Amino acid sequence: MIRDTRTYIISVALQQRISAEQAYQYRIVPIEEQGTTVVFYSDTTTPETLAQELFIFLGYAVEVKQIDTETLDIYLSTNFRKAFGAEKQLLTYTQDFLEKILLTAKSIGSSDIHFEPFENTCRIRFRLDGKLKEQYSIPKEEYPVIINKIKNQAGLDISQNRLPQDGRITVKTQTEEFDIRVSTLPTMDGESIVLRILSKDTSNIQLDQLGFTEKELQIYKEGVRNPNGIVLISGPTGSGKTTTLYATLKLLNKIDTKILTIEDPIEYTLEGVMQMQLREDIGLDFETALKTFLRQDPDIIMVGEIRDVKTANMAIRAALTGHLVLSTIHTNSAWGTISRLIDMGVPAHLIASTLNLSVAQRLVRKLCVHCKKEVPIEKDTFSIQYNVPKELKKHYIAQGCSHCYHTGYSGRKAIYELLPITKELSVHIKNNETQIDTYLEKGNIKKLSDQAIHLIQAGETSVDDVFALLANQ
Repeated sequence: MIRDTRTYIISVALQQRISAEQAYQYRIVPIEEQGTTVVFYSDTTTPETLAQELFIFLGYAVEVKQIDTETLDIYLSTNFRKAFGAEKQLLTYTQDFLEKILLTAKSIGSSDIHFEPFENTCRIRFRLDGKLKEQYSIPKEEYPVIINKIKNQAGLDISQNRLPQDGRITVKTQTEEFDIRVSTLPTMDGESIVLRILSKDTSNIQLDQLGFTEKELQIYKEGVRNPNGIVLISGPTGSGKTTTLYATLKLLNKIDTKILTIEDPIEYTLEGVMQMQLREDIGLDFETALKTFLRQDPDIIMVGEIRDVKTANMAIRAALTGHLVLSTIHTNSAWGTISRLIDMGVPAHLIASTLNLSVAQRLVRKLCVHCKKEVPIEKDTFSIQYNVPKELKKHYIAQGCSHCYHTGYSGRKAIYELLPITKELSVHIKNNETQIDTYLEKGNIKKLSDQAIHLIQAGETSVDDVFALLANQ
């Protein structure tokens, strides 16, 4: 029996020899071509009989070699997505390779698709649960055809390959419709393209399903149900800030409430909410949109991001005139948001009087329940500065199996750090105090690192996945 130790990525040409349904039904993967014969690997005990059956329905000569079950499962899960229900309809929707990539990525929950050209090949990777995973590798000569198809569908100039371009594709299937944001970037070996999958379906976005504890959810709802003021959500790119904002808008979207948003991009469409796309190329930036919003008599305003002091000051002006403003900002902690606004030049007394709630969040990958492995805590598992509970004697590590596409993780969960702006904290802000650790401890304000340790303790995530988060707290 062969135990294959090579890469698990199969060429596009061989992938197109059989469908995903056939691969899983017969437990086969095409590995190579020898002249006019295709060589399949399988874990069947009767390869000769299987070869005859494959010849009948494929119509060409095949050879079957045995491979161990574990390696075959990795080949299958890496190169062929097993489909059930709606996913099956997606994967059988078309044989076109580009559409196969788009629909496969959507069906498995990938957020981005990266097309990356190199000297002789092009690598195609999916971002799954926040991490990139190589999915396909195609010859360089096949890449221009794919680029032109993407550009055509996105309404981009196919003759322009020296400047970046941005566009949008709408994909329609028998079961759903979704948008894809397209970004091209000229590189030494050709144009790199990233496709961001934007779902229009908000049915599964609910505040109580994002990761808030019961107490945190109560604090958050109190902050966003104020008739005026500002609620800011901070975190790096890809930390789930926009999803939290959309879940908040769903909560606040009532028949007697007018909501206006300015976004870049509009990732979800919300019935009953007036949404505007940022267009800086024609002068429609966040500041300009906010000025116009104030003339539209809104109750709630959502600004995609506070990037500069002009936008921050307009948000404060909106809050002072009786509006609730929701937005995001790039900082590492809830208190860091206040420091960032002061650094921008926003007066401390205005921050203290308009900010209702500062929230920091991150997305943590959840360990696959099918393959996670329990191990004891060793001396070097955590750095000495981490405040690790003494009762934490064990933790879990990622392994990888067919259920999680051999990543060791399945899905993500948000963790939050909430800082309500109380009267006492307002005094600290007005006085430009930078050290408020005593206040945070007295108020039992949980930091992101505390939440991460809790998930490790509960066996929901691994030390490796939150190591960077712990190191920065």
